[in-house]
Amino acid sequence: MENNTTKPASSITAIAATTPDFVNILAFSDMHLNQKAAENIIHQAQSADIVIGAGDFGQKGEGLAEFMPFFAAIPCPMIIVAGNHDDIDDLRHHCAGQPHIHVLHGTGIKLLGLAFFGLGYECPVSNGESWNRALDEDEADILLSNCPEQAILVTHAPPHGIADQQKNGFHAGSHAIYAAIMQKQPILHLCGHIHAAWGQSGRIGQTPVHNLGPAGKIFKLPIPS
Repeated sequence: MENNTTKPASSITAIAATTPDFVNILAFSDMHLNQKAAENIIHQAQSADIVIGAGDFGQKGEGLAEFMPFFAAIPCPMIIVAGNHDDIDDLRHHCAGQPHIHVLHGTGIKLLGLAFFGLGYECPVSNGESWNRALDEDEADILLSNCPEQAILVTHAPPHGIADQQKNGFHAGSHAIYAAIMQKQPILHLCGHIHAAWGQSGRIGQTPVHNLGPAGKIFKLPIPS
């Protein structure tokens, strides 16, 4: 298992935001090798300060080698987590030549004065296919314990009961993620995974929760003083 230590802020180069006093964050999820969706995000990213991808770049463990090079055209820092269709080691390997991309998994980073923490993969486990990448609730709970308070939390899976509803009404989200949000109260939680829940949002305590989808959504956040 990889090192879960949060990356110290001292290792991060300061970057100026495009809008004084605010950070424009462009976030998306679940592209699944969709080139047109990637081109749309690259176009939107020209006016963003940070881009976030909440997992599932590939399809059933395939395609990252051909797909991830598209994101070399992103002109700002990009934070991503692995989806259940993405192996974390493969994702890191195919992003290794792109220093603006930060792959988080039980780890964090600080950019533009904002703390970010990421956790990839499906949670809870619902698919036994060999390509599926998943964490059980206990594994997710341990990794999420490293998340600082008041961060921006990025996970592939949604929290249980919020932005996680399948077409049949079943809530497929993670209890561990829900508990971490209750405890840490991130200023924003971004997720994906459940396609039927794209565009759904809610709130856990004071934390807004958004299931993103591939079209992209802009969030404008104040830079901490």
